[in-house]
Amino acid sequence: MILISDLQYFPSVIFYKISYNFSNIFFDQYELYQKMSFRNRCIIAGANGIIRLSVPLLQGRNQKNIMKDVKIAAGKWQLQHFKSIESCYNKSPWFIFYKDELQQLYSKSYIFLLDWNLACFEWSVKKLNLPAEVSLTDNFRKSYDDGITDLRNTILPRTYKEFPAIRYSQVFEQKLGFAPNLSILDLLFCEGKRAAEFLSLESN
Repeated sequence: MILISDLQYFPSVIFYKISYNFSNIFFDQYELYQKMSFRNRCIIAGANGIIRLSVPLLQGRNQKNIMKDVKIAAGKWQLQHFKSIESCYNKSPWFIFYKDELQQLYSKSYIFLLDWNLACFEWSVKKLNLPAEVSLTDNFRKSYDDGITDLRNTILPRTYKEFPAIRYSQVFEQKLGFAPNLSILDLLFCEGKRAAEFLSLESN
């Protein structure tokens, strides 16, 4: 089973649930960059609500480059993102288990957004022990034949809450209520080695 998707920055839990049963995942590197998407942003939960982490882009969000050519702007965004993640999850059950490796990931310099997103995805897949083979497309296709699931431009900042949610205990759930379909980081920090089990469960 083959899944085609845009490559996002630490994607939502719902992406991993949808992709859980696919043997091959292809990320489209030749699509035009789309603003107002998760390609350069992810969502986590803090003590005061949802926090949106955004990777700054060299030509801004209105650029017309294909995804493989989108460059990251210089700056200390990785340090800021990691500090935000640490602040949100330092009291979660599993953050300490992943902290050192994640900090190493956020310490590496990346020129292209595609490379950064792929590094994040590969890190998360390794932690989840998911068996899917991950590849990049070698051309752009507007549509695909039957038998190939096209998830591109489906999970978006304006739509992610509309998908069924996997329920698990979140750090600030008692204060803020359950926040559905956050970044996979939220599930990993809250459930650790059991995270993959939640992806195989029926959504609530």
